Amino acid sequence: MEYLTSVLQIDVLFPWLMAMFLGIFVGGIPGLTATMAVALIVPITYHMQPIAGLAMILGVSFTAIFAGDIPATFLRIPGTPASGAAILDGYEMTKQGRGPMAIALDLSCSAIGGVIGILILMTIAPFLAEFALTFTHFEYFWLGTLGLSMSAIITRGSTLKGLIATVIGVLISTIGVDITTGYPRFAFGNENLMGGIGFIPVMIGLFGLSEVFRSIISPENMKTPSITENISITFRSVGKILLKSKRLILQSSIIGNLVGALPGAGADMAAWIAYGIGKKTSKHPEKFGTGYEEGVIAPTSANNASLGGTWIPALVFGIPGDTITAILLGAMMMYGLTPGPLVFEQERFLVNQIFTVGLISQVFLLIIGALGIKAYRIILRFPRNIVLAAVLVFSIIGSYALANNLFDVGIVLVFGLVGFFMEKADMPLPPVILGLILGPMIEENLRIGLIKTDGAFGEFFTRPISFTLFLILMLLFFYDPAKKLIGKLFSQKSRSTE
Repeated sequence: MEYLTSVLQIDVLFPWLMAMFLGIFVGGIPGLTATMAVALIVPITYHMQPIAGLAMILGVSFTAIFAGDIPATFLRIPGTPASGAAILDGYEMTKQGRGPMAIALDLSCSAIGGVIGILILMTIAPFLAEFALTFTHFEYFWLGTLGLSMSAIITRGSTLKGLIATVIGVLISTIGVDITTGYPRFAFGNENLMGGIGFIPVMIGLFGLSEVFRSIISPENMKTPSITENISITFRSVGKILLKSKRLILQSSIIGNLVGALPGAGADMAAWIAYGIGKKTSKHPEKFGTGYEEGVIAPTSANNASLGGTWIPALVFGIPGDTITAILLGAMMMYGLTPGPLVFEQERFLVNQIFTVGLISQVFLLIIGALGIKAYRIILRFPRNIVLAAVLVFSIIGSYALANNLFDVGIVLVFGLVGFFMEKADMPLPPVILGLILGPMIEENLRIGLIKTDGAFGEFFTRPISFTLFLILMLLFFYDPAKKLIGKLFSQKSRSTE
């Protein structure tokens, strides 16, 4: 009770709520990330008491991660990298006139996933952090490969086209300075390409601008609103779906938390892995990607749960789980706090305040998120040509704001055309983003691992966690074929006995 009253004081509560409103705004604009929102918050917190500043950072990250799903659901444009998986079924539900249900499920699962993530953080943080530290380059290679394998699972239609899209993403990720030799690759003497191509401009182009181009050549619906439905969503209707999917929510939240606890993994990888495993373990995997509620529940439960996971190595060992917690660690040191194993003893009161803020933020997320959805739905009732013009403007502003570089705007335009022609060829777009995000992680850990072992692959398979991840990968790929084969063998055997 003492922790509750201390965080609900007006000098903590007011900036905390204002930060969460900022998170809704930033997360909903393509190109402006949760990391950017946190970076904007930190200078404001300099003269505040530590818990007020940390409440602002926590609050803005939770709402920004959720808000990225709003344009992903209604416009097929992920607001943040963690929202990439939300387009698969969320946008399909919008096309079917069930957008309000999709975003209501999204908001509910974001809050539930956040609660589960914080509860796991409170109960088993030291154990999970110790487990995360056992990961070396060998384990991270298999984790990245496991994430990349999700492209085969999430692809609808031709698996070959999905594989080609993934390879395109991985190839794009190789542009820039070679991580081992320091030699430029595929930069063609252009200094803007030396640092590689960022996945945020690519994502904005593939999903945002390609939608604008597609609408321009089909102008018959340009005068109609982006969303026309006004379906009333009740707590009972949402609650029934959540109750039916309680296993998936728990499963995805745990996956999100575990992935978040691994330094460098982040909410975007957590969402894709949770979606892929959710599809594999579903009774109706064929419905994923067609506007299926479980396809919305799995990634959105995972991405907010992962935020609790990123705090585990940050608090226990002072190792940032992602860019948000990297900024957070800097802020904690600014307040004179030293993250590490002793923080639970020396700053126990503050740690419990952080846990309390994390849990209460999920309640605020439901309220502020609902207000954010209403605001966006009002905007989306404007004619589609006005909305798409705004998307174009914000896409350009968002991509430029990343590094104040016009070259990124050019990247958005180029990949807008690439996305347009890929969809014309019936090639899926999400695997490109997956390949672009995970390509550097896989390459870096493979090459460093091989340098450590003088080119031998043995340790990639003999280490216990590496071998376990390898087995999971094999299980994902060969479970269905093996199941069909065994079924055929048994049916043939039963026929022969007859």
